[in-house]
Amino acid sequence: MSGEAAFIAALRGLASHPAARGLADDCAVLELGGETLILTHDMMVEGVHWLPGQDPADVAWKLLATNLSDLASKGAEPIGVLLGYSLAEDNTRFAAGLSAALTHFNVPLLGGDTVRNPGPQTLGLTALGRATHRPVPSRSGAKAGDGIWITGPVGAAMLGFEALSAGNTSADTSADTSAYRRPVPRLAEGRMLAPLVTAMMDVSDGLLLDARRMAEASAATFALDPGAIPFPAALSAERKRDALGWGDDYELLFTLPAGMRPPCPAHRIGTVLPRADAPLLLGGAAPEGPLGYEHC
Repeated sequence: MSGEAAFIAALRGLASHPAARGLADDCAVLELGGETLILTHDMMVEGVHWLPGQDPADVAWKLLATNLSDLASKGAEPIGVLLGYSLAEDNTRFAAGLSAALTHFNVPLLGGDTVRNPGPQTLGLTALGRATHRPVPSRSGAKAGDGIWITGPVGAAMLGFEALSAGNTSADTSADTSAYRRPVPRLAEGRMLAPLVTAMMDVSDGLLLDARRMAEASAATFALDPGAIPFPAALSAERKRDALGWGDDYELLFTLPAGMRPPCPAHRIGTVLPRADAPLLLGGAAPEGPLGYEHC
């Protein structure tokens, strides 16, 4: 068990409220009066989640988008966000990028906090949403016979990161870096899918790792067909395995009952099986090597 997984396991003893869902889901789901609130919090660190020298406006966009992606996995309608911000020497570009992202996604900034620290810049954002369907989708619930689907390709963010790492840190580089710099959460798709799915989550840490997490939460085995998984046209065949474990794709991974098709564009990439020795199969065998990104 990784250090991150061990720490989360220790926290589960503290997260006894039903809204926490045992810390085994993307969001907290809080029943409040006649509403169901969806709450999530994600953090980003310079040098880990973005490259030094990147435009802070893009960092602001990504911070908001990654949190909204969690809401999308619950089929939620965003209500607003709270920002935790570590001050830089110049904060104007971040503020401009945040303004653009809030306007684009029609989400209000409700408050937050600012600090100054001597190390790498650290950012946090809490997103609040309203459930549009109950029961709210979770990572658990996938059943043997269900189809496994994804809303779009994996690997574009990896290619964008590599272009930026090579020195193309500006937005006008010839390489398409938008998937890494400014991901687009699948909010509309999440709302359409919420009444139909048996399980759903967003792909943030790598398709293989997140598929395994959903399989484990559902006490099932996910059998993925590598030939059915969509990739960007610019990705070579030799890099496909890398893309499966890279992450930052922010597509929705979901399961539907056998014979059902989704109401939005998506690709069927596998089938849910009864739980076997391995929770995840790729082309009929347990995948080798790293499945995705883990902090430690």
